[in-house]
Amino acid sequence: MILSPFERLVAIRYLGARKQEGFISIVALFSLIGIFLGVGTLIVVMSVMNGFRDDLLARILGVNGHVTVVGQRAPITDFDALVGQISGVPGVVQATPLVEGQVMVTAHGYGVGAMVRGLRAEDFASRPLLADNIIAGSIDEFAKGDGVVIGSRLASKLRVVLGDDITLVSPQGEVTAFGTVPRMKAYPVVGIFEVGMYEYDSSFVYAPLEAAQLFFRYRDSVSHIEIMLDDADRALAVRPGIADVVGDAGVTYEWQRVNSSFFAALIVERNVMFIILTLIIIIAAFNIISSQIMLVQDKARGIAILRTMGATQGMVLRIFFATGASVGVLGTAVGAGVGILFAAYIDVIRVWIETVFNVNLWPPEVRFLAQMPSKIDSTETILVIAVALILTFLASLYPAWKAARLDPVEVLRYE
Repeated sequence: MILSPFERLVAIRYLGARKQEGFISIVALFSLIGIFLGVGTLIVVMSVMNGFRDDLLARILGVNGHVTVVGQRAPITDFDALVGQISGVPGVVQATPLVEGQVMVTAHGYGVGAMVRGLRAEDFASRPLLADNIIAGSIDEFAKGDGVVIGSRLASKLRVVLGDDITLVSPQGEVTAFGTVPRMKAYPVVGIFEVGMYEYDSSFVYAPLEAAQLFFRYRDSVSHIEIMLDDADRALAVRPGIADVVGDAGVTYEWQRVNSSFFAALIVERNVMFIILTLIIIIAAFNIISSQIMLVQDKARGIAILRTMGATQGMVLRIFFATGASVGVLGTAVGAGVGILFAAYIDVIRVWIETVFNVNLWPPEVRFLAQMPSKIDSTETILVIAVALILTFLASLYPAWKAARLDPVEVLRYE
């Protein structure tokens, strides 16, 4: 909407606060602050939710396969031949045989539950999220088959460093003449990794495939085959082809099914937060209606004089629409700018707040990730700005229409 110089001058004059209009200006200020907070908070929350989902997804799929084959009733035998057949399925990049089992890990008098994953050194090296995040030791020692690689938080819990021994205790015990005794074996720690996801850093132990087969009694067999695809989003489409190759040897699961409840909860939470924070903008829009109606009542005499001087209803409507919309545009612009800036540096701000006030705002054992992620989606940001502007424009329309409908004769009759 293009304003004439006269309309622009009057609109700017009405926006300026006078002493007798102080309350109206305060209401308008609260409207501006409400829109600013609503837009800024909505952008920050949506960015954090997007970053949280993408970061979790990247780490989950970086450690686990896009499609997993699990032995149906028995371990998977002749797995190397099956891996070769699976690798020929279109879309499959890599198939990794592994042995997986739960154990109790003990060292220096401490003990925690953990998941042991046995795989070959070349398969370990082919996963950048693991191989590129070894903070102590190297994969060369792991390739020798003499030791294990554990997560940094697990090492911290057990008070172990590189070269120390940890003992794996299997719940499947050895049957002896004196009863069942736990199966135990000590392994040296030859590497420590840190992928930044609490669950993996605190409970995963990687062992050479042959060592894991021996410990869990998988003779020439494996418990799982993890498959990496060229596109993780195509897992649902590729899985049937893999299932045909596997046949009765195992059951295939795509990552969407394995993590469906978790990511569904994230989507629901994200949508609910969008609705709740949009209510802040709606409340601010109602404040714009209130302030503009009061402004119309206060300026009724001035409107009547303008009408008698030749101002049309359209001119009056545009003047008051501009005064109300300017509050929404300014609040949206400031909120979007601050929200984008805050979202871009949110982890830096978090660290600063935790350092200054000695609080823990992002406990990794609760949030799964060691850092607060953020991903600014330009489409969502534009959507938030558009929603805020549309609501404020609609809120400005009724008071402007009411001002344009004022009858100058009735207003000036008793003046």
